[in-house]
Amino acid sequence: MTEAKITILLADDHAIVREGYRALLSKQPGMEVVAEASDGNQAYQLYKVYRPDVTIMDISMPGPSGIETIHRIKQRDPAAKILVFTMHQNPRFAEQALKAGALGYITKSSPPEELLRAIREVHVSRRVLSPDIAQALALEKTGSDNQEALTPREFEILRLLMAPKSKEEVANILNISPKTVANCHYLIKSKLGVASDVELTHWAIKMSLIDSLIGRG
Repeated sequence: MTEAKITILLADDHAIVREGYRALLSKQPGMEVVAEASDGNQAYQLYKVYRPDVTIMDISMPGPSGIETIHRIKQRDPAAKILVFTMHQNPRFAEQALKAGALGYITKSSPPEELLRAIREVHVSRRVLSPDIAQALALEKTGSDNQEALTPREFEILRLLMAPKSKEEVANILNISPKTVANCHYLIKSKLGVASDVELTHWAIKMSLIDSLIGRG
């Protein structure tokens, strides 16, 4: 009797990257890539169709980020098993991804064996972090910057506002009203203890978020 394969949805906006990892995964007898997505909205729609065993999600994609997409998928299916695979080594991204519902966070600087191990761990509902992220998160716990107070949705709105996007553009991307964006914008500043957008930008720069928030990866 043939053992069932781990079905995988691969979400990354770089076609060459997807091709490379699909080739790697196709060589594994116990894994099968059943669908590929190039942005967050497509990843969400394909998840609904295929219900993969494991979703491998990049953070930076056109439209909704990986963090927002994780949040959406988990709202629809709390049992979804999602592994973040990204270039971002900033522990704040890892914190938000895990808060949104990801089971694992692996950076693209990790060796291929680390990715394969992480897929198997996430498939059996075990949390897994690449060593660089585990260390960064441990160091992060020694201080506090109020960022943990933000929800994944608030972090996504912050990311888009820093892009910079207008409140109307943010509302369109997230399928919410501009009033909701404005309310969240106010709440974000309140939670972070900043009084103006200038202070908010300075906070994002201090936390090394500006390049990461608007960058690709």
